[in-house]
Amino acid sequence: MDLNTITEVIRRPSDDRPGADWHDGDAWLAGGTWLFSVEQPSLRRLIDLTALPWAPLVPSDAGLEIGATCTIRDLHAFVPPGDWTAGTLLAQSCEAFLSSFKVWNSATVGGNICMSLPAGPMITLAVALEAKYELWASDGSIRVVDAIDFVTGDHRNVLTPGEILRRIDIPAHALRKRTAHRRFTLTHLGRSTVFLIGTQTPGESDLLLTVTAGTTRPVRIVFDTMPDDRTLQESIDVIPADLWFADPNGTPEHRRHLTKNFAEEIRRELTAGGPA
Repeated sequence: MDLNTITEVIRRPSDDRPGADWHDGDAWLAGGTWLFSVEQPSLRRLIDLTALPWAPLVPSDAGLEIGATCTIRDLHAFVPPGDWTAGTLLAQSCEAFLSSFKVWNSATVGGNICMSLPAGPMITLAVALEAKYELWASDGSIRVVDAIDFVTGDHRNVLTPGEILRRIDIPAHALRKRTAHRRFTLTHLGRSTVFLIGTQTPGESDLLLTVTAGTTRPVRIVFDTMPDDRTLQESIDVIPADLWFADPNGTPEHRRHLTKNFAEEIRRELTAGGPA
């Protein structure tokens, strides 16, 4: 879609302070897959992030650093080290996108997170793998927030005007965990109605369950030891009623039912050491 209110595009923003001249009517431009999909009557200027020298993927002993402008295509193509058992979630989460090949090749990890939609699969991935986000403010200050605290509701997050997501840091210990995931869509390539990921520390009986898509913001449920069926179901029952999401892909009641069913499947799979 043509954005006929745009009067300027900043192609080469400052590497260290891309939002230094931020003002009302500005918007960040990365993949642009959402930005150019709907009318944006309040926008006057775009700040293009694609020319910034941000490495898309930097693996190290500390974990995986994902640049905010890393494309979904590049993340999907990444081959994680052999001891990163949870590395399979990278490709699996990319495949949870409702997208065409054009979106696949231009959409960015950071863009999906900052859209903060309930079904954003990069949000699910980051929360499940205990990521932290580095945020850059327009005044040059930097802060780090946990992925679980970033999204606050449907299309809402903690970013302030002019603030930008610079990178996603996934710790190595999370990448070495055992994982199980479940996802439901109304159609084969549809938007997620629910998306759950369970992780477990190797050699331990703990459980970290991440619930997304069915709720307006991510929910993390933590157990030091594997719960029984009843305890797990009760932990889902206490999720506030107003946190369950409603849209054409599912009612809150439907999403809650699916979440409880899939959570039990994940519990059984991780308990048994293989697919349930």
